[in-house]
Amino acid sequence: MKLGIVGLPACGKTTVFNALTGADLPTGALSPTQEIHTAVVDVPDPRVDRLSQLFNPKKTIYAKVTYADIAGLTADAGSAGIPGQLLNQIQQMDGLVQVVRAFEDPSVPHTKESVDALRDFQDMESEFLLNDMVTVERRLEKLREEHDRGGRDRAVVAREISLFERLGTRLSSEQPLRGMEISSEENKLLAGFGLLTRQPMLVIVNLGEGQPCPEFGDVGPGVQVLPLQGKLEMEIAQLPPEEARTFLDEYGIDEAGRSRVIQASYDLLGLMSFFTVGEDEVRAWTVGRKATAIEAAGTIHSDLARGFIRAEVIGWQELLDLGGLAQARSEGKLRIEGKDYPVQDGEVVHIRFNI
Repeated sequence: MKLGIVGLPACGKTTVFNALTGADLPTGALSPTQEIHTAVVDVPDPRVDRLSQLFNPKKTIYAKVTYADIAGLTADAGSAGIPGQLLNQIQQMDGLVQVVRAFEDPSVPHTKESVDALRDFQDMESEFLLNDMVTVERRLEKLREEHDRGGRDRAVVAREISLFERLGTRLSSEQPLRGMEISSEENKLLAGFGLLTRQPMLVIVNLGEGQPCPEFGDVGPGVQVLPLQGKLEMEIAQLPPEEARTFLDEYGIDEAGRSRVIQASYDLLGLMSFFTVGEDEVRAWTVGRKATAIEAAGTIHSDLARGFIRAEVIGWQELLDLGGLAQARSEGKLRIEGKDYPVQDGEVVHIRFNI
């Protein structure tokens, strides 16, 4: 689960990285290298907090998201193309966080001489579309040559040609590939091509302190827009927890913006959490939406999936209301589910297994 943070120079990309991760990377200077910085952060989850208060475990473990601060895109992105090394880094991500600048700062001039967050987002979308179009056209050329030459089953090659022609048609109409209906088999075929407009994207509008967020309108499926006062949030993230809470109280802020962004990042990837609880550990486990009980078991440990017998399941809030697992069992509230049961977000799951 890795999200790449991208953006034009002087958009505050590293400031946002610091805000989300608590890192202290230098900001304000353009990096001359293609260096990439990564950090793993906990996904804030009040459900985990509540369960931990109930069970008082030795350890509390939250779900995780990894952020990668990718070297800035060039000022002429959209016309010169994405450099190869940078493109390779972006293609390895599970999703993208694009930082667009909305703050005004005369000491940090915008590379395009004016601040327009929506324009910058649209320019980068155009660059990603162009990159994908080149990838699709090159693949189509090779597939057509292969079809004419023979070798592989021509029916199989013809199906691939049909898929890439559909992609090309959509891209030609300037529509990103996010939201396009793709079968599971087609999805496997596309896995190695690094098509950028298939990646889900979180757009962070980097605001100045107290600045309202500009209107973005409909940005299409697979894209979410969130405002963040990057510099202020970076300062909060680098404070000790007690001082950060005092800071937020003084500003009348219930929750740090970084918490909303981290949770949105997690949701963006189509993920959800189920929980295991006990005196030793309360833990959030990450699975894709629609994961089955046996897939959840395998996430905990491969032995649990191999020897799966049944899953005992209860909603986190119901478990809190009952007061614990012993009470839930005595009242017959733990549901018994088989391996194909679709686990729901926020359920507490206990796997019975035998090897």
